[in-house]
Amino acid sequence: MTSPEPDSLAGLLKRLTLEPLDTDLLLGEPGPGSGRLFGGMVAAQSVMAAGRTVERGALHSLHAYFLRPGHHDAPLRFLVHRIRDGRTFTTRRVVAHQGGEAIFNLSASFAVPEEGISHQDEPMPEAPPPEELPDSEADRAHRMGHSPPRDESPIEVRICDPDDPEGGPQPPRKRIWFRPRGPLPEDPLIHTAVLVYASDRALLSTAARPHGLPWKRRRGASLDHALWIHRPVRFDDWLLYAMESPVAHAARGLCFGSIYGSDGLRLASSAQEALIRVPRGD
Repeated sequence: MTSPEPDSLAGLLKRLTLEPLDTDLLLGEPGPGSGRLFGGMVAAQSVMAAGRTVERGALHSLHAYFLRPGHHDAPLRFLVHRIRDGRTFTTRRVVAHQGGEAIFNLSASFAVPEEGISHQDEPMPEAPPPEELPDSEADRAHRMGHSPPRDESPIEVRICDPDDPEGGPQPPRKRIWFRPRGPLPEDPLIHTAVLVYASDRALLSTAARPHGLPWKRRRGASLDHALWIHRPVRFDDWLLYAMESPVAHAARGLCFGSIYGSDGLRLASSAQEALIRVPRGD
């Protein structure tokens, strides 16, 4: 893409640039906003903190827990623990702190690429081309009678399976296309971190679909998040994110996701459990 970098993407890239405070201690800004801090932001910043301490290899998996909600009124401190530096695999643990409390815990593994087995059991799901679908933010604003949002997301999203705004039950599956709203720097770690940022969207809503719970009729939060990266990440074009929720119980919904490139190759897989509650009186 050759279009100028939108302010929203520039803001995300700025927040992914962490300030070193000491050995393995970095400072990050949450950015402007109100309410809870988007969990994908803290995860992406934690990946940047871990990756800056790794000399060889690229991120291939992460497992994270959202411990407390983050906010926009205080900086975050990322403490990196160097668990292991091996010939092929390197392991890091990152704890994000805000206001003196731990709010996020990440375990990340980096690997040096090597030749070996390779297969993909299922092809990329069929989906309408993203160019034929409306921008989700502009479409939502239009349906609600609002003007386009000033502070749009740095990730452009085209939804193949929109939620029913009236709350009708739907299958627990969803497909979306997403891409950054502008070019990313060449740094592979930034491409990976932005993909981590984007992977924490639409999973919770997928688990809510069979219960007829659109966003205005539910309260929810991500509890944990896992991502496995199968192939090198180059996040400069549309990727298809196919999600499903096989089970939910006790106000917790489990979701799995598959991320595909335009060539049909599966780039990454995700898993997340989310807390989904119905407000009292609804």
